[in-house]
Amino acid sequence: MHDAGNRFSILGSFKLVSALCLALLAVSFGCKKPVAPVTITFLDPQGLLDLGDHRMVSDEAIREFTLQTGIQVNHLPTPQDNRAQLQLIRDLLQSGASAPDVYGVDTIWSGALAEYLVDLKPYLSSEMPDVDPEVLASYTVQGKLIGIPYHPNSGVLYYRTDLLHKYGYTSPPRTWDELETMASRIQKGERKSGKKDFWGFIWPGTVRESLSHIALEWQISGGGGRVIESDRTISVNNPNTHRAWERGAHWVGWISPPGVLSYTEWDASNAFWISGNAAFARGWADYFQRHPPDEPFRVEAGVTSVPAGKAARVSALGGWALAVSSSSAHRPEAIMLVEFLAKKEAQVKAVYSRSRPGWQLEFYDLPRMLAKDYPWAPRASDQSGASIVSRPSALSGSHYDAVSRAYCEAVHSVLERKSTAPEAAASLEKELVRITGFEPRHR
Repeated sequence: MHDAGNRFSILGSFKLVSALCLALLAVSFGCKKPVAPVTITFLDPQGLLDLGDHRMVSDEAIREFTLQTGIQVNHLPTPQDNRAQLQLIRDLLQSGASAPDVYGVDTIWSGALAEYLVDLKPYLSSEMPDVDPEVLASYTVQGKLIGIPYHPNSGVLYYRTDLLHKYGYTSPPRTWDELETMASRIQKGERKSGKKDFWGFIWPGTVRESLSHIALEWQISGGGGRVIESDRTISVNNPNTHRAWERGAHWVGWISPPGVLSYTEWDASNAFWISGNAAFARGWADYFQRHPPDEPFRVEAGVTSVPAGKAARVSALGGWALAVSSSSAHRPEAIMLVEFLAKKEAQVKAVYSRSRPGWQLEFYDLPRMLAKDYPWAPRASDQSGASIVSRPSALSGSHYDAVSRAYCEAVHSVLERKSTAPEAAASLEKELVRITGFEPRHR
């Protein structure tokens, strides 16, 4: 917080000095005082990850906006940890700080920050028809659109095309049952050929937010509901959820390494993309968009929707949105930046989707949200990709962090075999009632 405060103090001092200099020049030359250019501040939650295209918004887009409007943009980073980012942004908004003006907002922060952000619906209604309804709903709190989705993301299944062909499979798995069969067979065959560290399926299983969206995919696809339903009832404690969690526990030590329970998303990505020690990996769609095409197994990989259970085929929603602070000293200019970036993103997608990128990936049954962006991707004519599902962040509001922690710990206790699924779900239900004040769903 001190670093962020220092940056904002420096920014304020810079504005003051600039204004004084302009005033002195006006007096010296006996002319009217020139209008000082407006400077707005954008807090980029991905600003520290890397330079260039790993940022949420590129410097090139910022420069183009300034060239067209004359509005300067101070592009600031945040801490890398998701919870530290949320704490910083919440502190700034709650304090009524006039800057930053524009914030990058994670899809799971909407409920926690909604009261401090501008309703963008009256200003940007023309941008909304092209946005997936589920994506839009995740940034809508009590009818208020608190952010325009920017780089929305979804869960996907990555697979090794060379290994599928080697073992006689013509397409990736469409169900969890198919994944288990294929992963087990490929793992057995690869180990027999000398790859003792090879596994069928890897995923980030540590107690972090990543586990909450993966387990949510498991249970919704199996008919277990959304943890907290739209009527604000808690539905997590049911037999379908129990079975979904137990399936995940069954994978550990069978087709997934025991160490998967400590894997972060980077650990899982490195094991698949760099080491080549897995046939399948659950990841995010933006990995293949943001990483170089010369990684060792890029030419031998494919991407498809997360497998289906007995109820549905779903992928968890991730990504970011652009939001404007209600306390912004330059609200019109901040909204102009959001509108510009949203339109710029749409233009880039339109150009990108007309030609196959240079990356040699196989695409199959993409999530519906991605399919329109990659119309050339191979898709079976009688199959559709996964629909998008949101975590219960908008519903639980400022309680979401506690909801997510409790959910992850409950799931992890089952994966570690420290609790049975019915025991963990029953205990979680009571904890969520305590945290949110919502009632359990009648069964």
